[in-house]
Amino acid sequence: MRAFPPAFIASQPSAPLLIYAAMTQSITEQDVRHVARLSRLKLSDEEVRHFTQQLGNVMQYIAKLSELDVTNVEPMAHALDMSNVLREDEPQPGMDVDLALANAPDRSTPFFKVPKVLGEGSGA
Repeated sequence: MRAFPPAFIASQPSAPLLIYAAMTQSITEQDVRHVARLSRLKLSDEEVRHFTQQLGNVMQYIAKLSELDVTNVEPMAHALDMSNVLREDEPQPGMDVDLALANAPDRSTPFFKVPKVLGEGSGA
């Protein structure tokens, strides 16, 4: 497997290094369980096996793409020449608090109530 060209790595955030590191190893069920825990997802054993296979296939495809010679390819954010197609940012009426909280599993009006994610007792 060919590594990313040094010029490419130097021009990018650290993501390509992480991708390359992941490509050199196979995805394990332990990796999938770890990512699921970080994402606060509960996966069945069958789902873990399924996602392990899928992520392994994705990593194999990325490894195949890394074999391409991109020496003369300019870095780009999008494959097509794009321009801003968003509307003007103008103030709009907000959503009613009761409507916004209607499906919240836990609330303390006018706020969403969520589990603690930082510090002691956060589960992180």
